[in-house]
Amino acid sequence: MAITSMTFVIALYIFMLAAFTGYVVISRVPSILHTPLMSGSNFIHGIVVVGALSALFSATTVPEQIIGFVGVLFGAGNVMGGYVVTDRMLAMFKPSAATTTAKNAANQKAAS
Repeated sequence: MAITSMTFVIALYIFMLAAFTGYVVISRVPSILHTPLMSGSNFIHGIVVVGALSALFSATTVPEQIIGFVGVLFGAGNVMGGYVVTDRMLAMFKPSAATTTAKNAANQKAAS
């Protein structure tokens, strides 16, 4: 299946439009919401992995297989990164050991 120059131009136009739209949407999100936004987008990364697997399984030539494999790797990296960000975000809300020890000591002193 040969890609014509017009098909390439249309694909490039759609890619550029999607990239610009994504940049504009994300740039309008307040910085305090970037971490929850990234951890909430894990399901999108899962869809990327499914799409990349679909492309990999339907690949017939070596370059298509390489592109599909790279897509699966990048998608899996995005999923892993999303879970790491979520774990770090949740760790910010856990009390530290020093704080817990100090509260327990204060409670024991108050109970005496």
